[in-house]
Amino acid sequence: MVRHLIDPLDLSVSEIDDLLNLADDISAHPQKYAHACDGKKLATLFYEPSTRTRLSFETAMLNMGGSVMGFHSASTSSATKGESVADTIRVVSCFADICAMRHPKEGAPRRAAHFSKIPVINAGDGGHQHPTQTLTDLMTIRCKKSRLHDLTIGLCGDLKFGRTVHSLIKSLARYSGIRFILISPEELRVPGYIIDEVLRPQNIPFQEVRSLDEVLPKLDILYMTRVQKERFFNEEDYVRLKDSYVLTAEKMKAAKPDMYVLHPLPRVNEISLDVDDDPRAAYFDQVQNGVYVRQALILRLLGVKLPC
Repeated sequence: MVRHLIDPLDLSVSEIDDLLNLADDISAHPQKYAHACDGKKLATLFYEPSTRTRLSFETAMLNMGGSVMGFHSASTSSATKGESVADTIRVVSCFADICAMRHPKEGAPRRAAHFSKIPVINAGDGGHQHPTQTLTDLMTIRCKKSRLHDLTIGLCGDLKFGRTVHSLIKSLARYSGIRFILISPEELRVPGYIIDEVLRPQNIPFQEVRSLDEVLPKLDILYMTRVQKERFFNEEDYVRLKDSYVLTAEKMKAAKPDMYVLHPLPRVNEISLDVDDDPRAAYFDQVQNGVYVRQALILRLLGVKLPC
């Protein structure tokens, strides 16, 4: 049976732990996996622009001896001629062994998986989910804090449209002792379904606040996000909200000495450049971890026999 990754909850907690352990081993011993995907092909179907996610998937496959094909925007695919996602994946299934899909419409990767003969990985669908970024985030948190439990997580910025935020909340809510502080302007609050279907039913402690400064000293992890211009219908609203939160080196003085800053990137100006030199800035470590996590995921979904 073909297995896909569309939602972060498609993986159990034990499967995530196993995947992260494999990613750790890939990080420590990359040469062990240099030929693990010889002869395998990854299709990257990116209907939306991407730098980190697309290149991370491609690097992951190339690092294991595989090859890559695909397109980097809808304008370079048959979508411009009206081809459906279902037909595209049927065709791609004839060419590739596994597929990573990013699409502006929520649910498009799930529809593709319904018609696919090869594993489909959701590389981001609209403002909905981004499960491989979540795996990257979990790996980074575990590397920095040595655990995924008993943590106070601050999520700051665009919590309404931020698919990385939605996926991370759903995943971390399954670990014990997790507390969320949701920091956003009123217009960019986390969607109600996250609160009503995830946080409240599982009795996860959370609070919604408007000020970053007042909660910064309480946090173990601060997850910054940009206000996403591409999700706004009204540019005036974007301009009004885009600078709601800016993390600076001065503000970092109020944080714990072991409070780490994550960001799914790209950033605009929500983290000032003077934070980059702070040893607690973990967002570029996230980028590197994303390669290891995607290597591990590709291996698991393909059922590749791993080197001893």
